[in-house]
Amino acid sequence: MNTRSKVIAIIAEQAILEPKDVTDDSTLESLGIDSLGLVESIFAIEEAFDISIPFNANDPTGGDFDISCVASIIAGIETLLSKQS
Repeated sequence: MNTRSKVIAIIAEQAILEPKDVTDDSTLESLGIDSLGLVESIFAIEEAFDISIPFNANDPTGGDFDISCVASIIAGIETLLSKQS
């Protein structure tokens, strides 16, 4: 499973949706994911990819990690993974 598929699966699970209902342009808010769901999604992604995401739950839109849409989350994870290897 590639990075994109894995991230979409995790986000879909948090949103209680089918992965096919999650698009690159989807925002977490549009998928019905609240702040607690966002934190749970970040933890699940960190665990799935064995990475640490620079994310502050008290200021989700601040910081270097862009969570504005699914595509930006995937891009951020791919950047973190490339720095790791």
